[in-house]
Amino acid sequence: MLALSRKKNEALVINNNVEITVLEIKGEQVKLGISAPREVPVYRKEVYAQIQDSNKEAVDADSMEALKNLLG
Repeated sequence: MLALSRKKNEALVINNNVEITVLEIKGEQVKLGISAPREVPVYRKEVYAQIQDSNKEAVDADSMEALKNLLG
């Protein structure tokens, strides 16, 4: 993991097309602004984890249904 220090209004650039800017700092909370192309999905980590879990469940359910259909 790369750890960087940034102050308010300072930014990071990732892969030439994603920019993350520190917008505000209040106590232990930091507000970030993210500029990325529309085709680059940006999620909070907990939301991303929920999406991954849902996708795994859907694949498992589809796989079981396909197996049931195959076996008749």
